[in-house]
Amino acid sequence: MSSSIHVTEMHQLSRPAQLIDVRSGSEFASGHIPGAVNIPMDQIEARLDDLRPGVPIVLICQTGRRARMTADLLEPCRRQISVLEGGTSAWIQAGLPVVTSVKTRWSLERQVRLGAGLLVLAGAALAFTVDANWLFLSAFVGLGLTFAGLTNICPMAEILAKMPWNGRSQCKVPNVNAEPSNDT
Repeated sequence: MSSSIHVTEMHQLSRPAQLIDVRSGSEFASGHIPGAVNIPMDQIEARLDDLRPGVPIVLICQTGRRARMTADLLEPCRRQISVLEGGTSAWIQAGLPVVTSVKTRWSLERQVRLGAGLLVLAGAALAFTVDANWLFLSAFVGLGLTFAGLTNICPMAEILAKMPWNGRSQCKVPNVNAEPSNDT
């Protein structure tokens, strides 16, 4: 069974360790521990060659649950595996630095769960109060989730990814070719 490592212990590590963040790419981009490499949990078995041999591994996720599940997957292959207790949330609560690649936003997976849940609730509420045919909305969402699970294609996620709040950050890049200003 893999061990756990506390946030303060990991922050003070004297020996090198490979930090693997097993969250989705968008979760990783919204804030991760400096030096961590993103290998989502669903890709870990296919990316074993990305793990440095002979180097202890610390698995990281948001709260520690997915990292523990990933450790269970890796245990037959690797011996030196630790899971960060409390994950990135505990790291942030300890006031330690994080690298943010994009403005903080909800992951697409979370947006899909919220959207699907709201559609199912709306369909059920409308079926009870307006017309029983609204149950088809809930059934349609269930069918969509089943399709997404079977094919790994999620039309709702594709639509949500195009929403303005999921757009790229607008970074202001200085124009190095501009004439210097005499405003000083």
